[in-house]
Amino acid sequence: MSLPTAYLTSFKNLPSILAAIQAAQAPSRFTQKFLEGLGFANSNDRAVINVLKVLGLLSDAGVPTPRYHEYLDQTQSALVLAEGIREAYEDLFRINRNAQTMTQAEVKNKMKTLSEGAFTDRVLTQMAGTFTALVKAADFSQAPSTPTATEAKQDGAVDFAEDPGAEGSSRPSAGSTTPFASLAYNINIQLPESRDPAVFNAIFKALRENFR
Repeated sequence: MSLPTAYLTSFKNLPSILAAIQAAQAPSRFTQKFLEGLGFANSNDRAVINVLKVLGLLSDAGVPTPRYHEYLDQTQSALVLAEGIREAYEDLFRINRNAQTMTQAEVKNKMKTLSEGAFTDRVLTQMAGTFTALVKAADFSQAPSTPTATEAKQDGAVDFAEDPGAEGSSRPSAGSTTPFASLAYNINIQLPESRDPAVFNAIFKALRENFR
């Protein structure tokens, strides 16, 4: 399950906190004292530090990451935030790749399903509220720079990356002079649900015969 356990108990100051972060120089460590120096001394605001960590803006030790420094560039900050949200809430985007368009109630229901009863209703409400508050400050107009693990490989799909030395490989040998020597092929096969080994043997035999 890829659902962050960090969440905000109050969302009203989030836009102001994010704006203050962009306006300030990156600290050596993002601490509670630094947050207070930005003008946010309320105890409810302290939870944003853990949220920044799950978004990949801070390390576990509170040190600003490269993504944090990219976020300071206001010309791309909303896009950078969207990337962090996609990664942090990967399972939510697996259910709906446009999860950012869901209402808070819809997000809460999906999180309830994903968490399988691990969180109380109050916590789910705050988790969903944190997500919807974050997406309002992000820009999802661009596709993800790299596919997530769940997008790259769907459930039940088997990836066959051809071995240059394997029988039936369509990749040219290292000494080949063909201009396509650097090409590689990935074959994705959806295997049927069966316990009969003969079914899979037939599939692999067909692969060997057709991809020599």
